[in-house]
Amino acid sequence: MTAARAGTPLFTGKDWDFDLIRRLHDAIAEVARDELGLDTYPNQIEVITAEQMLDAYSSVGMPLLYKHWSFGKHFAQHENVYRQGARALAYEIVINSNPCISYIMEENSATMQALVIAHAAFGHNHFFKNNYLFRQWTDADGILQYLDFAKRYIAECEERYGQEKVEQLLDSAHALMSHGVHRYPRKRKPDLLSEDKRERERRIHQEQVYNDLWRTLPGKPSAGRGRLDESRRRALLELPQENILYFLEKTAPNLAPWQREILRIVRMVAQYFYPQGQTKVINEGCATFCHYKLMSRLHEKGLIDDGSFLEFLTSHTNVVFQPEFDDPRFSGINPYALGFAMMQDIERICTEPTEEDAEWFPEIAGSQDPYGALRHVWANYRDESFVAQYLSPHLMRRWRMFLLADEGEDADELRVQAIHDERGYRNLRRSLARQYDVSHLDPDIQVVDVDLAGDRRLLLQHRMLDGALLDEGGAKDVLQHLADLWGYDVCLQEHDDLMDGTAREHVVRPRVPAGLPA
Repeated sequence: MTAARAGTPLFTGKDWDFDLIRRLHDAIAEVARDELGLDTYPNQIEVITAEQMLDAYSSVGMPLLYKHWSFGKHFAQHENVYRQGARALAYEIVINSNPCISYIMEENSATMQALVIAHAAFGHNHFFKNNYLFRQWTDADGILQYLDFAKRYIAECEERYGQEKVEQLLDSAHALMSHGVHRYPRKRKPDLLSEDKRERERRIHQEQVYNDLWRTLPGKPSAGRGRLDESRRRALLELPQENILYFLEKTAPNLAPWQREILRIVRMVAQYFYPQGQTKVINEGCATFCHYKLMSRLHEKGLIDDGSFLEFLTSHTNVVFQPEFDDPRFSGINPYALGFAMMQDIERICTEPTEEDAEWFPEIAGSQDPYGALRHVWANYRDESFVAQYLSPHLMRRWRMFLLADEGEDADELRVQAIHDERGYRNLRRSLARQYDVSHLDPDIQVVDVDLAGDRRLLLQHRMLDGALLDEGGAKDVLQHLADLWGYDVCLQEHDDLMDGTAREHVVRPRVPAGLPA
């Protein structure tokens, strides 16, 4: 829908002030609500400097995150690259909270501030509020208050127990952070607003469970008693357990209550970011499609002039640029480019479908409701299912996608495994979707047993996928952190369901670090 350009531009040139930010927000909000049907949290827009943006990079975009040396290391790396002119800074950082906080740089021009507001404060905001993964896993109402509690708690631990002890504990917890999430929905998602109040109650409860678990019973049990004790032991340990930080927090024999609470803090932060790793393509695609539509409508309504619109298009084109496979700049598929292209393609299928579209997408082809179809997609899919369901033959041809089979290091040639026919389209789409499937991206490592009555060795298993072993050096480094937290030997066995027996075994003994009890 194109309207006559009857409005007066909200600004001319590059300069802006806070009143203009408010007027841009209100103008974009009207289009977002009335035309795209976006449903967002209230917005809180913060203007920050380039150095503050670098600092936000370093602490994974969280304004209240606790201190750790790795954040300073990241700050120095980002600053060095930025100062040398090798890379620009992001125009914005947005936080999944209620209200939704968007950070915009003071160095941005007025046009870029409008783009950032459209992209972050409305595109990402709508996605955070409505996508099922974020609704299941995150507490937008409580995250900022929880981070404030976490920052205060860790600072108090540093004062009471020493910075070195806390830092060593955080080092080990961060090494296990990717194995500190629940990958399937629990009975209820965490209520972060109550975490501060429940810390003392949780400590008392954990100590009771801990005592039940590690209590030594005298005498030799009968066979029936042994089976009962085994069942209760595994129930208390919640075995098998894929959330390793959760297992350590609940059952590690040598950790003090304050150390268990810090492990909980680290895994709660890891859980908060869990949906974002599964929604890069669809989340950025949503935000990029929204900013394109919103900025275009502002231009059509005369609220931004031709010069500003050209500035916007230049930035937008850079964001969605996708180098071809033989381009020296190629480093994989740009999630912004793929997400935006698929959103545009869904819009085309809804409004101008071909016979092929009607066959592949009968539920939306010709519906004439592209925004309704997109809102459904944004609410109900993650990257893997989004690509598997909505990557069309039309887009595969336009992007000249193809699928190669790599026969291994000894093969002299690559084989084209899928061509542009119906079978090839389905194979190609399935293979690309698999690259975004967390079950294929993250190794399946679980705690399977622990010898409570003997040497207390912790046993883990890695179920290999397609025969892929863990990197030996990296695995031993991470296992060392795990052994330090557990306090006893740790054994990791790597299994392949297609092979008979164990492929490889790693055994690591704990060090006696200054920061953890021996």
